[in-house]
Parts: sequence; C-alpha cells; structure tokens
Amino acid sequence: MASLQEVASSPLFLAGLALGLIGLLQIAAGCLLLFRWEPLRFALHALIGVAVTAVGLLALTIAVGIQGYQALTHETLGATIAVTPSGPQRFDARVRFPDGREASFVIAGDELYVDAHVLKWKPIANVIGLHTAYDLDRIAGRYRSVEQERTATRTVYPLGAPRALDVFDLRSRYAWLAPLVDAEYGSATFVPVSKPTVLEVRVSTTGLLIREAVVR
Repeated sequence: MASLQEVASSPLFLAGLALGLIGLLQIAAGCLLLFRWEPLRFALHALIGVAVTAVGLLALTIAVGIQGYQALTHETLGATIAVTPSGPQRFDARVRFPDGREASFVIAGDELYVDAHVLKWKPIANVIGLHTAYDLDRIAGRYRSVEQERTATRTVYPLGAPRALDVFDLRSRYAWLAPLVDAEYGSATFVPVSKPTVLEVRVSTTGLLIREAVVR
C-alpha cells in the first residue's frame, strides 16, 4: 500500500533499519566472543550493539510516527456540489461524486446540509494504508430559524449508493478489525447558500467539512 511504501522508502526509516542490523550484528559478534571466553570483548560488543540497536529502533519509531501524523491529516473529496439559488429559501444542488455519478436536487432552506457515516482508523492502520472510511448518507436543506425547521417545507434526499465492498459491514462482522478502529460515528456539516457557487464536501479524520471549491 502507498503509505507503507512511503514509510519504507523514507531516509529515516532506512537509516533506522541499517542501524538496527548493525547493532544486531554487533550483539551476534559479541556472543561469538563469549563462546571463546573473552568476556571483556563480549561486553564491549554487546554494549555497542544494544546502543546502536536502540538508536535504530528510535529512528524507525520516529519514521512511522511521522507517517502516521501525515495520514491523520489526510482528506478525501466526498462530493462536489454546485448550488444555484432559485427563489426565496430555495436552491438547486447538482452533486457530482468522485466515481462520476451525478444527481440533482431541489432544496428548500437557507443552508445546504450534508451528513455521513464515518469510520476512523487508529494511526497504525493509517500507516498501512487504511484511511478514514465514509458513506455519504443524505443531503437536505436547513433553515436558520428553528420555528421554520419545525413548520416549513422539508427537503431531504438520500446520497448513499450500493457498494461492492462495505467496510462498515466488514467492521461489524469481523471482530479482529476492532483493535484498528478508533471510532465509528455520524458527522454532519452545513453552509449558507446565498449565491451560485461550487462547494467541495471533504472527509477528514475529524468528520465532514464543506469548502468553496478553488478555481484553477
């Protein structure tokens, strides 16, 4: 997997691996000297070997930790949504998914609302290439007024699509995955819609967020 390859190819990881091997060779050489009844030389080799191995292990730990931190900042584009106001508290939303699917909705409200199911992995799982899994659940309109939320027209539409591999189903069926799972939860985000714009729904380890798309 890409993350594992990045760790294995980092200079710090390679240096740590080399130091670890040198340290182990020093310890092995010391053991041979012990069989020859040279305790002082054995102690010297063993001490050097343990010290070098410890430094190597520290370098390996730092290399993996850095990659884990980078994985924790990973964001995935969940959908691109083009919104266009069509009247008072009304707007059209055209959703484009990363796999090419598109869907259009007529939404009532002042704000665009999107929610999802999120499965967050622990850092060790990030290192081996498992990033935050998500399933966009629904898109809706949201009114600023609580009273309107209770009485005005509500528009809610599903966003989910059938999946060949459902990681949430795998998580519930296979207990051995539990130690790799940090949290499983629902996440929602919303933004006001006052003008035509293109928005990106992004999924990170902290949940959903919506940003205005950067025009290139």
